[in-house]
Amino acid sequence: MGETIHLQTDKRETLVDITDQVERVLAHSGIEQGLVNVYAQGATAAIMIQENWDQSVQTDVVNLLRKMIPQGVWLHDAQDGNGDSHLKAGLVGPSETIPIIDGKLGLSRWQNIFFCEFDGPRSDRKVVCTILSEL
Repeated sequence: MGETIHLQTDKRETLVDITDQVERVLAHSGIEQGLVNVYAQGATAAIMIQENWDQSVQTDVVNLLRKMIPQGVWLHDAQDGNGDSHLKAGLVGPSETIPIIDGKLGLSRWQNIFFCEFDGPRSDRKVVCTILSEL
């Protein structure tokens, strides 16, 4: 079973909490045990599981990646100015897989699922949720 979540982003680089949307997809599936894969479509976006309580953690992630991979110094920038966005997305990765336990996401109390925007703002980002049931 699968479903696509549509997002809008309002910054060039930001982490957007999508846990509630993924939980709705899971609830709609009716699956009690299995796996959910969350996949960001797009070469300049990623998915990350990160702390959900303190917003400074998400800010720190963005700031770290900006320091590690600065804007404007990459060969691809000659094409469309977003070489850093591709590198950040590749480093973080396009997907995460979360266990489904008794119909709920198997995240800890302090974990949420974040869509990582590295080349925004964008009006229609897509995240594909694929749910697999345990046999």
